[in-house]
Amino acid sequence: MAKNKYDKKKKDENNDAQSDIVEHLVSIRRVSKVVKGGRRFGFSALVVAGDGKGRVGYGSGSGLEVMDAKRKAVEAAKKNMVRVPLKEGRTLHHDVMGRFGAGKVNIRSAPAGTGVIAGGPLRAVFESLGVHDVVVKSIGSQNPHNMVKACFEAFKKLGSPRAIAEKRGMKIGDIIGRREGALVEDKEDDKKED
Repeated sequence: MAKNKYDKKKKDENNDAQSDIVEHLVSIRRVSKVVKGGRRFGFSALVVAGDGKGRVGYGSGSGLEVMDAKRKAVEAAKKNMVRVPLKEGRTLHHDVMGRFGAGKVNIRSAPAGTGVIAGGPLRAVFESLGVHDVVVKSIGSQNPHNMVKACFEAFKKLGSPRAIAEKRGMKIGDIIGRREGALVEDKEDDKKED
């Protein structure tokens, strides 16, 4: 029996939040451990999980069965979720580069209608994140673990106009206006020169 009447509601809310999460199995490997009688085989899994609304996480797990490894990886991914600021809910605010080990990932925001142009593990990350328009180039390591970790390092560098405005003690309009205002001034200067 529940300790009080609110415990059950809290569990139901957690289950509702967890049910919205999309899981992508990025890689599965058979690993072995050498023991006295020979080799003992197990499985290692890498999973990316996200809610499709700007939260995503990754996790790895290992077990004697594939399902055990996947279950552990999904639990780890749900614990390690990070929030990524999205522009208009479809792309990133600015271009960014991430690095982990020998893996480098170059992530560029894209105009509407571009789609997710990314290879292998990175496609799973952005589909879980809920990004619809992005161009991603992976340089260096082809190891899925390093590629995913480099992508998450890049996410740490991302900032939204709101966060940057707070950091500088300015208004959001000043930051966005400055960017658009600079373009207008450049065009006016070009017209004067002609």
